[in-house]
Amino acid sequence: MAFHRSLADNLGADYGRNQRIHRPLSNTQPAQQVKIVITGANGLVGKALSNALEAQHDVASFGHRDLDITDGNAVRCAFENAQPDVVINCAVVQVDACELDPKLAEAVNVAGPRNLALAAPRFVHFSTNYVFDGEQLDRPPYTISDEPRPINVYGRTKLQGEHAVIEVNPQFFIIRTAWVYGPGKPSFLAAVPANLREGKPVKAITDAYSTTTYVNDLVAQTIEIIEGAEYGLYHVANSGVSSYYDFALEAARLIGLPESEADRLIVKVTESEMNRPARRPRWTPLESTLKPMRLWKAALAEYIADEGFTEEGREEEKK
Repeated sequence: MAFHRSLADNLGADYGRNQRIHRPLSNTQPAQQVKIVITGANGLVGKALSNALEAQHDVASFGHRDLDITDGNAVRCAFENAQPDVVINCAVVQVDACELDPKLAEAVNVAGPRNLALAAPRFVHFSTNYVFDGEQLDRPPYTISDEPRPINVYGRTKLQGEHAVIEVNPQFFIIRTAWVYGPGKPSFLAAVPANLREGKPVKAITDAYSTTTYVNDLVAQTIEIIEGAEYGLYHVANSGVSSYYDFALEAARLIGLPESEADRLIVKVTESEMNRPARRPRWTPLESTLKPMRLWKAALAEYIADEGFTEEGREEEKK
């Protein structure tokens, strides 16, 4: 895995806009095995990255019980023992939990990445589409040049975490992504195909839009970025815009659910009707920075096929 070094001329609020000014210098040969530490490794993205990387590299995976990233001394000790070449941070406090416990959000989403970046020779950090306010509907997808304006504690602390990273380690990749789903995470996006197949009603929000991201696609492009791109800020998400309702309708179509059954099972709701602790931005699609990714419908089709949610999958289960 080849990691490249580049230094930012300006690491202030405009760091995304200055990314392509950097001068990369090759640091590691492609064939050389790299020692990788993954924090937040028990989550969806952390597990997927571990599975993808461990065949070719020396991967040490840390969950919260293994390493408290909010403890700077613990981080330093862990890295002195592990001697990583690169650290990938997938740890996060999720949206509503941040709103309910801002101190915990600041500890994990801000102090944690700072501690890791200070101790890491090279650092990869995941961030979010929720750094944007999403107030302008039907605008083009957000790029790395757009100014963040978070509207909830989650978005604010994730943005502060980005700033903390770039202040202490110029050898960084910050990867913003959106609405990530995949096997093993009990989210609406991941669960809706199975719920519909089992005849369970699902509440689908009609007035919040973004770019969904299949975790396998996120992992593939993340690896591509850290293997050959310059240090800096990146957006990674499947192409195309959808609401949760659009996503549910497409899932119903892909699993072969009759339209009348889909209309019965998919219950339209608005974001305000969900009465969730944290306010969500209404329009936060991202434009992928490195290169366009495949359309969200194609990614969803692969997820559904891989998980056996189609008619063919059901027949296989009976055998």
